[in-house]
Amino acid sequence: MAAVQVAQLRGVLTVNGASSQHNSKTADLARSVSTRTVPALSFSNSRGWGCSVNASPLLLSRQDSRQNWCARPVQTAELRSDVPDAEESFHVQQHDVEAGDCAMQWKSYTGDSARVENPMLERLNMREMNEGDMWREECGVVGIFGDPEASRLCYLALHALQHRGQEGAGIVTSDNGTLHTVTGMGLVSEVFDQSKLAKLPGSATIGHVRYATAGASVLKNVQPFVAGYRFGSVAVAHNGNLVNYSKLRAELEDTGSIFNTSSDTEVVLHLIAISKKRPFLARIVDACEQLEGAYSLVFLTEDKLVAVRDPFGFRPLVMGRRSNGAYVFASETCALDLIEATYKREVQPGEMVVIDKHDGETSLCLLPHKQRKACIFEHIYFALPNSIIFGRSVYQSRYEYGQILAEEAPVECDVVIAVPDSGVVAALGYAAKANVRFQQGLIRSHYVGRTFIEPSQKIRDFGVKLKLAPVSHVLKGKRVVVVDDSIVRGTTSTKIVRLIKEAGATEVHMRIASPPITGSCYYGVDTPSTEELISSRMGVEEIRKVIDADSLAFLPLERLRGIVPDEAHTFCDACFSGDYPVPPRDLVKDKEELQKPVMALVEGYEGKFESAAIFKKSWTPPDLEPAGVTH
Repeated sequence: MAAVQVAQLRGVLTVNGASSQHNSKTADLARSVSTRTVPALSFSNSRGWGCSVNASPLLLSRQDSRQNWCARPVQTAELRSDVPDAEESFHVQQHDVEAGDCAMQWKSYTGDSARVENPMLERLNMREMNEGDMWREECGVVGIFGDPEASRLCYLALHALQHRGQEGAGIVTSDNGTLHTVTGMGLVSEVFDQSKLAKLPGSATIGHVRYATAGASVLKNVQPFVAGYRFGSVAVAHNGNLVNYSKLRAELEDTGSIFNTSSDTEVVLHLIAISKKRPFLARIVDACEQLEGAYSLVFLTEDKLVAVRDPFGFRPLVMGRRSNGAYVFASETCALDLIEATYKREVQPGEMVVIDKHDGETSLCLLPHKQRKACIFEHIYFALPNSIIFGRSVYQSRYEYGQILAEEAPVECDVVIAVPDSGVVAALGYAAKANVRFQQGLIRSHYVGRTFIEPSQKIRDFGVKLKLAPVSHVLKGKRVVVVDDSIVRGTTSTKIVRLIKEAGATEVHMRIASPPITGSCYYGVDTPSTEELISSRMGVEEIRKVIDADSLAFLPLERLRGIVPDEAHTFCDACFSGDYPVPPRDLVKDKEELQKPVMALVEGYEGKFESAAIFKKSWTPPDLEPAGVTH
């Protein structure tokens, strides 16, 4: 029996008798990407966790809702960390574990159980204050094959997709049979610099920008994910959401799979690893046949780049070529434009496109054909106006939404303004149709960070005022039409109306360039629960009274569908109509999984993970050797 003791005394963690300094406030920390491979690590400072070759790290994770905890040896040196300032400490008891065992149960957890339910509640509340009343796309993906500057081009393409996710970013490259990865929290420009990009050699790459669902904004969830399995290594980046994730995860855990993240993307890697199909492409097909929901995926192996889109085509994925013949995949065409790649086509729903050195481009029908259900909100809000999404100009769509609003809900006014940025194009369309001047009545600040310091003397609507500044010269004494893309909870609209009236407007008429949102999205968008959506509880007139506007009108659903009458049935508008193409199973929007990694304990070096190279040759620490692994 090998005794394993974990204790925390005055910020010193003890593992197997060895101590390392650690901040006692650290919680929800670390993950291991691969369970059977050893990456080559590079460290730059002492604010994260590293691992030496002889280390045997332990991962504490919540086993179930009854506050039981388990610890297991992590069979890899690759640990990534994020250190949120969450007030949390852990006191666990000594237990014995058989050498080679993968898990053990702690008898009890002592701490504030209220805080255990969501140790990041404070951070989430702050995020709500900062970001207000909006929907957010969770992810953007990029894949490049055949360019000697792949990592730098990927960096630029991710920058073009920054609007799709600001919580974290990552890049993986393939070079001479080795995968190299860098991930980090923050904006693309904050995560990567010249030194980081220099550690990403190779002519093939995939990248990812992420916006997390509530409670999951930690480094362990930043993609791309890299894993080793029996036949090599694979990296994956995912845009979308799997509605049967909880079911698949439970089934995998029942058969022995251990999860290191709270991201549904990890399910895909497990399904590939356990598949009995050959070759690798057949494993992807086998895995995707078990997935339900939305997924636009890019995979990278030692010699291939694979792009996959779900049979319904919920989330966009486009393909382009550079002048040197390099292939480029991205969530939006704006990413192609920045790196001078020519748009060729969409990856079709249910299609798998494979790029390798030997066969070039190969297209395979992944799954049986279904009726396309592309997300209409890509055109309303998510995508940039200069992108082509689902074969149609986003700018053109939003301009027409504004024109329809002017036809359906005209009102006597002196000026038309927009809530920047997503309401601008629709406001231009409204102004043109109504023959009224469009002016900038609200100026958006592009320099508001994720947090701010509010003065002790409270300022009303402080968060909105930080972002939007009214132009009194445009608004004073005017009857104003304000065009916005949507109303979600109604809180931001209330503040905007008040802001404009305080600037001197005599009347404020809200025009919304989408139908009332009455249902949550389960296909890859960070949305509130249905109960939080104001339009699910109130009619238009009730909402008007709540936000204190002089009039309020939404884009009629039938007119939205009428813009592309022959293709209306190919778009998903479930958030407006309640008609979900794939019935959602995971109905809880704040889906912080029960088995959530919370702490990693490592004997040895303490540092910040920068990059890793995954080697084909497997390795595990002594006494943790899984059956069937040879050196």
